[in-house]
Amino acid sequence: MKRPSIARVAEPHDPSGPVPQVEEDAPFDPLSRLVPRAVFTGGNEVTLLRGGGELFPAMIAAVAKAEHEVWLATYIFNNDPAALAVARALADASHRGVQVKVVIDGFGSRATILDIWRLLCDANVGVTIFRPINRWWNWLQPGQLRRLHQKLCVVDGEVAFVGGVNIIDDRLDLGHGWTDEPRLDFAVQLRGPVVAPIEQAGRAVWTRAQLGQNFREDVMALARGAEPVAHAKRLIKRMRMPSLKPNRTKLSDLPPVRAAFVLRDNLRRRRTIERSYIAALRKAQSRIDLASPYFYPGSGFRTALRQAARRGVQVRLLLQGKLDYRFAGLAARTLYDELLAAGVKIFEYTPAFLHAKVALTDDEWATVGSSNIDPLSLLLNLEANVVVRDAGFNAQLATEFDRAFAVSRQIERNRSRRSVEGAVRRGFVAWCAHVYLRIAGATGKY
Repeated sequence: MKRPSIARVAEPHDPSGPVPQVEEDAPFDPLSRLVPRAVFTGGNEVTLLRGGGELFPAMIAAVAKAEHEVWLATYIFNNDPAALAVARALADASHRGVQVKVVIDGFGSRATILDIWRLLCDANVGVTIFRPINRWWNWLQPGQLRRLHQKLCVVDGEVAFVGGVNIIDDRLDLGHGWTDEPRLDFAVQLRGPVVAPIEQAGRAVWTRAQLGQNFREDVMALARGAEPVAHAKRLIKRMRMPSLKPNRTKLSDLPPVRAAFVLRDNLRRRRTIERSYIAALRKAQSRIDLASPYFYPGSGFRTALRQAARRGVQVRLLLQGKLDYRFAGLAARTLYDELLAAGVKIFEYTPAFLHAKVALTDDEWATVGSSNIDPLSLLLNLEANVVVRDAGFNAQLATEFDRAFAVSRQIERNRSRRSVEGAVRRGFVAWCAHVYLRIAGATGKY
C-alpha cells in the first residue's frame, strides 16, 4: 500500500491563543450574502487518503490511541471484514472507558443496522440511527428523503477524518457484489484548528438523531426536570451545527495549511457547499478538475462550468463509466451535449466504480467530501466537505486526477443536431428531479 500523501503544518498554531479565522473571498452575487460561507483557519495538517484501504488503518490507529471520546457519522456501516475491523476498534475503545458515539443513516445501512447495533451496543457504544426505516409507514414520510450522507470521525478533538468513504470494503458494492478493482474514493485526515467545527458537527448530528428517535420521552423529561429551561438551552446548544466567526485577518496571512469545514444542512447552510463550488469555478483561471459519481448540477453550476471553459480554462469532469444506478448515469449523460459544446471535457471512469467527490481549481483550491453534484446532495442530504487552500495539497490531488483521467474514456462531442430522443430524455429526467424535490419538500429554483 502506498504511503498517504500529506501537506504538513508549516507554522504550528499556539493552542493558548485565539484561532484566526477568515471567510472565503467576497460573494459572487447578492444572494450569496444570505448563505454562510467557508471560514478558513491556518496551521492545519491535511493528509490525503485514497479509499478505505488507507482511511480505515489510519482511523483504527487513531481510535486505538483515544483517551476521551470518539464521534463517528456515516451513511453506510456494513458488516464485511473491513467494516467490522472499524467496529471492533470502536468497541475496544469503549471497553477502555472512552466515550464512543456513532450515528448511522437508517436508509444507507438498513440491511446491516442490526448486526452493527448488536456489536457496538454490547460494548456500551452509544449508537443512534438517523431517521430509521423500521415501519412501513416510515416510507410515506417526506422527511425520509433527506438523509445523513456525511462521513466523518473525530477522535479526542485532535484528529478528524472527512470524505466520501463509507464504512465498507472498497471492493464491495451493495448492489453489484464484490469487484476485482477497488472503487475510486477519497478522504482526508486533519489535525489543527479545523478539527473543532468537525467535532461540533459530529456532536450535533448525533444529538439530532437521538432526539428524533425519542422526541416524546425527551420533551417529557425536560418538562419534569428541575430546570427545564436550562436543560432545553443545553440541548439546543448540542444540536447546533458549527458557526465560526471570521476576523479581519487576510487569508494570505494565515499560516499553512489553510482549511475550512463546510456543511450542507436543512437550516442556514442549505446552499453553502454549492456556493463554495460555484465561487471557485468562477474564479478559476487555468484548470478545473471535478469528480462526482452522481452529476446533475443546477443551472447556476452548469453556467459556471460553461463560462470557465469559454474563457480558456481547462475544465475536466470525471464521471461514472461503470454505473451502479442506471438512472443516475442517464441523468448525467443528458447534460453531455450542453457541456461539450462549451468546451468542457468529460471522462468516464471505467476501471471500477467511481465514488469520489473531489475537485480542484488552479493551483491552490481543492475540496474533498461527501457531497455529490446532484439535487440530493446539494438540496436535501446532510453533507460535509473540507476545502483546502494549499498548493502542496492541490498538487497531490492533481496527481490523483491525472492518474484517473489516464485510464478513463473521454467522451467525444456529437456534432449532429440534438435528436428528438435526446430532448425527450432531458425533459423526462428534469421532470423526475422536479417531482422528487417537491415530494422531499425542497423549494426554489435548481
